[in-house]
Amino acid sequence: MKLSDVLIKPVVSEKVNKATEKFNRYYFIVDKKANKLEIKKAVEEFYGVTVADVNTAVMPGKAKFRFTKAGFIAGKKPSYKKAIITVAAGETIDLYANM
Repeated sequence: MKLSDVLIKPVVSEKVNKATEKFNRYYFIVDKKANKLEIKKAVEEFYGVTVADVNTAVMPGKAKFRFTKAGFIAGKKPSYKKAIITVAAGETIDLYANM
């Protein structure tokens, strides 16, 4: 797997910002087939930081329902894999620099 295909997008939310400030952790949505070593290598290459730890979790898809004028619509959100990256002390990732 190419390293450019491993990282899909960073997760930016209030909960993630608190974890970043307190524990120096960053969250990314990654390819479902990527393993921890590939994720670590991709983050180190793209952001130029030293990764201390990588945790992964596969988030299951959820059923979604909605009521409209046309009636009841049912669907499903896809599952995805997220990675929690702990960066070495004193280092940071600037997620807004590449936008």
